[in-house]
Amino acid sequence: MSTILIVDDDQDLRESLAEVLADLGHTPEMAGDGAQALARLARSPVDGVLLDLRMPGMDGLAVLARIRAMPSPPPVAVLTAVPTASNTIEAMRLGAFDHLAKPIGRAELASLVARMVPARASVAAPVQEAGASLVGSSQAMRAVQKAIGMLADSDASVLITGETGTGKEVVARAIHQHGRRARAAFVAINCAAIPADLLESQLFGHARGAFTGAVSDSLGSFRAADGGTLFLDEIGDMAKALQAKLLRVLQERVVTPVGGKPVPIDVRILSATHRDLTAEVTAGRFREDLYWRLGVVPLALPPLRERLADIVELAEHFLAILATPPKRLSADAAALLMAHGWPGNVRELRNAMERAATLGRSAVVAAADLAFLQAGRSAGVDEAPGTDLPGAVERLERAMITRALREAGFVRAEAARRLGIHRQLLHEKMRRYGIEASCKATEPVRISDVEEPSNVKL
Repeated sequence: MSTILIVDDDQDLRESLAEVLADLGHTPEMAGDGAQALARLARSPVDGVLLDLRMPGMDGLAVLARIRAMPSPPPVAVLTAVPTASNTIEAMRLGAFDHLAKPIGRAELASLVARMVPARASVAAPVQEAGASLVGSSQAMRAVQKAIGMLADSDASVLITGETGTGKEVVARAIHQHGRRARAAFVAINCAAIPADLLESQLFGHARGAFTGAVSDSLGSFRAADGGTLFLDEIGDMAKALQAKLLRVLQERVVTPVGGKPVPIDVRILSATHRDLTAEVTAGRFREDLYWRLGVVPLALPPLRERLADIVELAEHFLAILATPPKRLSADAAALLMAHGWPGNVRELRNAMERAATLGRSAVVAAADLAFLQAGRSAGVDEAPGTDLPGAVERLERAMITRALREAGFVRAEAARRLGIHRQLLHEKMRRYGIEASCKATEPVRISDVEEPSNVKL
C-alpha cells in the first residue's frame, strides 16, 4: 500500500482520483493548492504525488521544482487538461516522473502508480529552466517531447533518426535550447551538403597558410560551438576517412585544425540521419565504433502519417505564421489534409500551407486550395494508401469534439459553444461517435484513443 498525495484545485477531480486510488488499495491524501501540498510534504514523506499543472497561486511547475529540491523527493506525475510541448518538456526537465493529459482513467491511473512508486529511487534530479517548444499533441509527439526534457541537461550524444522532413533539426535545437548549454552557441552542419575535402576544414578549422587559399585562421565548427552544441546533420553521408578523424575528436575531446595545434573543446554532439546506420555499418560504409559513440542515446522521430492528431494543429500553426493576416482552415480542407499520406512529412505540410496561403485569396483555406495534393496522388507522387474522405471527416469531427470537451472540462454546453454548434447537435455527434464515456470521471476516453484508432488506414 502506498500513500499518494493528490494536488489539484478541482475538488471533484481530487475526490474522484482519491476514490479510485482507495479502490486500488492505496492511501490517498489531498491538497487544494501548492502551498497546502508543500506543507503536507514537510510533515512526513509520501510515496508519490499527482500534481495539477494549472492552479491559482503557485502553479504546478513551481510546486514541482520545490518538491524536487527536497532532500528525498517523492516521484511526481504531472496532470494537465491542456498538454503542450512546452509544459511537457519543462515538467520532464524539472524531474517529473511522467506528464499525462486529463482525464485519466482507472486503468491508466493504476498503471501510473505501479510504475511510479517502485521507481522512486531513480527519479531524475532537478533541472533548469527551458526555452523552445514543438508543435504536436499526439502520443508519438508527446513521447518525443518527454525525451527532450530528460535529455536536455545531459551531455550524452544523441543520434536523431527519422525520414526526411520529420523535424530532426527542430528536435536538436529544442534539446539545446531547453538545456544548460542554451546560452552558448548551437552550430549546425549538413554533412551531405559540403564536399568531403572542405568538410574537414569546416569542422576542425585550419591555420593560416595550411593550404592554398587559407589566408587566415579558421576556428571551425567544433571550436565555434565550444561550450554549446554541435549538430551534425546527415551524418550518414560523411566520408569514411573523415569518420575516423571525427571519432578521435569525440574520444579525446581535442580538435586539431588543419595545419595547426591541438585545442581542447567542450562541445555536446547531436547528430541526425535519414539513413539506416545499422545497415550502413553492415555494408562497411559507416564505422561501427563511431555509430556507438554518436548514438549513446538514440531518438527516433515518427513520420507525419503516424501523427494523425498533429496534422491539423501543425497546419493551423503554419497558416498563423506564414500568412498575413493569419488564415483559417476549413473543415473540408482539414479532412483532405488528414487523408493525405505526407511522404515529405512536416516539411511537405509546411510547404503545402505556404502555397495555399500565398495563392488563395480568401481568409479561409478550403479543400479547393489544396487540389494540388490530390493531383500529386493521381500523378503517383503520393505513395500513401488510398484515401477515405468521409472517414477523414469523421476522424476530424471526433478529434475536434473530444478536444473541445476536454478543454471545457467536459461541460457540454461550453464545448458546444467552443465548437460553434447547437448543444443538441453536439449530443447527437457524441452518441454517433461513442464519445459519451468521455464525460465519466472514472473511465474517460483519452483524446488519442479517438484521434488515432488502430483500425484507421489512410
